Amino acid sequence: MGVNGLGDGFKSLGGHLLDSFFTATENPFVGLMVGILATSLVQSSSLTTSLIVVMVAAPENPLPLANAIPMVMGANIGTTVTNALVSLAHMGRREEFRRAFAVATCHDFFNLMTVAILLPLELLTGYLHRAATWLSSLVTGLGGVQYESPIKGALKAAVAPVKAAIGALIDSPRVAGIVLVVVSAILIFFALTMLVKVLRAAMETRVEVVLSQVFGRSAVVAIVVGMVVTATVQSSSITTSLLVPLAGAGMITLEQAFPVTIGANIGTTVTALMASLAVTGPNAGIGVTIAVVHLLFNMSGMLLFYPVPAVRNLPLAAARWLAKVATRSRPLAVAYVLVQFYVIPGLFAVLGRLFK
Repeated sequence: MGVNGLGDGFKSLGGHLLDSFFTATENPFVGLMVGILATSLVQSSSLTTSLIVVMVAAPENPLPLANAIPMVMGANIGTTVTNALVSLAHMGRREEFRRAFAVATCHDFFNLMTVAILLPLELLTGYLHRAATWLSSLVTGLGGVQYESPIKGALKAAVAPVKAAIGALIDSPRVAGIVLVVVSAILIFFALTMLVKVLRAAMETRVEVVLSQVFGRSAVVAIVVGMVVTATVQSSSITTSLLVPLAGAGMITLEQAFPVTIGANIGTTVTALMASLAVTGPNAGIGVTIAVVHLLFNMSGMLLFYPVPAVRNLPLAAARWLAKVATRSRPLAVAYVLVQFYVIPGLFAVLGRLFK
């Protein structure tokens, strides 16, 4: 409920602003930053990429595909903010926080490194654009697919009374959005506190052994689990955020969480793919193309980093190093989250708008 309410609160605060920023993306770096900021605010890459699909497929004044590709890459980075925020709930216990923050930030570093390789490659060769255009030509016209996750629907229904109560007490939509963000943050930290308490107790039972057996299976199984769970709940944030308290409690290791994270990255592309197949009009094929770009980007990241152990260890080593630094100076962890996901993207998004 907390994660969903947080996203709804940020959407009510920044929706119109983000719509205007989406038009100022001719510079690929600015487009990347807009994707990060938009997803960090609404806490959902699925929502951001679905919006991009609609804008690319608009019958009039569509968003150019070349501008949309960096935005999709930015959405992948922005979605990791939820993990980082969840890990901050463990700051009271040093070792617990170190483990939780490492699992949270390995997702950051994996996506950052993937973008660092694939964005220049795309600008030089257009390989994502070309491959996605060919693949989308095979599926365009198959017809739309409508799917509502029962878990997502239950969460929306649970948040609705909270939003209604806040709306009844407060007339200003902006102030109501701020209150919803605060209430949601309280819900998140309360839930995490109780979850960690239960997990610590479970450490003394067979639960730890069972979890180790499940996460200790082959990486392929872990990736598939991440894909299926994320496609079901339609949120990579929920899937990967559940790994953070498990790691904080010492039930899973960074190496065990990483393939599930990669699978969640791929699973989250399903929402945009279904949205693109439901688009109609003269630019429907382009909508499918940008959704396929998202899938190919995440598949390429998996193939780049996971098969070779030395390369796979790069995001893990970076996450361990940052977790050690953050453990020594915990205000730096808060500063990292604010600067990486809000300050830098926001600054470049504003500059891109000003100098359009």
